[in-house]
Amino acid sequence: MPLDILTIGEALVEVMRAGVDQPLDRPGPFTGPYPSGAPFIFAVQAARLGLKTAAIGSVGADAFGDCLLNQLAADGVSRDGVRRHSDQPTGVAFVSYQADGSRSFVFSLGAGRHISADMLQPALFDGLRCFHIMGSTLSMSADVLSVCRQALGMALEAGALISFDPNLRPELLPPDEARLAFADFMAAADVLLPTEAELLQLSGAGALKQAVAELLAERPERLIVVTRGAGGCTVYSADGHVDAPGYRVEAVDPTGAGDCFDAGFLSELLADKSPADAARLANACGALAVSAKGPMSGAKSRAEVERFMAAAQR
Repeated sequence: MPLDILTIGEALVEVMRAGVDQPLDRPGPFTGPYPSGAPFIFAVQAARLGLKTAAIGSVGADAFGDCLLNQLAADGVSRDGVRRHSDQPTGVAFVSYQADGSRSFVFSLGAGRHISADMLQPALFDGLRCFHIMGSTLSMSADVLSVCRQALGMALEAGALISFDPNLRPELLPPDEARLAFADFMAAADVLLPTEAELLQLSGAGALKQAVAELLAERPERLIVVTRGAGGCTVYSADGHVDAPGYRVEAVDPTGAGDCFDAGFLSELLADKSPADAARLANACGALAVSAKGPMSGAKSRAEVERFMAAAQR
């Protein structure tokens, strides 16, 4: 049975400080490991919303790899695209949280950085409905970027909807370099999911209105979903734009909010819902994602998301 959604990228686990304002350069308590990696958070949220999902990536043959693979199995995410490396440890992100809401990271990607062309199994693309990719993955290395371009070509050949979240990481790839690296994915995207700052940096436009107009002139059928975190989002199309306000929640852990938002939006599009409906459910998924500690802990089932939305409306 063909996949609804396929994604690709960095697989890792997250180990976080147990409290706030505990720097990473000193001894102190941690909690974890939590299964993580932006593409894999996305895949788990998509699966919990009822979509047939797979992710391509690599883990080590170790306990942290088991942690992530066991989570994928529990959620029904296909592991056919995941490779285990006996000579590389599973990637780890160490995270600390500050009282002002900021975060600090130390990454050790290990096996997570190993994505090769022979992992692009044709069966994963056969009949594929949607291919979702993120800029954080494209920023890992020139080799990974090349493999992702091959994956994009296979997805286009399969007739899949192409979704691109720039997820710009200046510490990995400066914006000027990212603009060149991301160009093929920006051009191919049927759905773009940037923040306003990312859109301006990658388009080179001086204002949001100009950037949107230029992108829609290139491809009038595409959707541009400008995300604003707690402020919700705006969906731009050739027919105009729709504003969707965010939901109020107590923020516990912001990791994965954007990934869950993306999964929510695409799940509704694939169900032939309107962009406005997709934006509302995406905002709910993003809000719920920040309400629990652990990157995948806030990714809820469709029934839970709909109950949350109904309660908020009341």
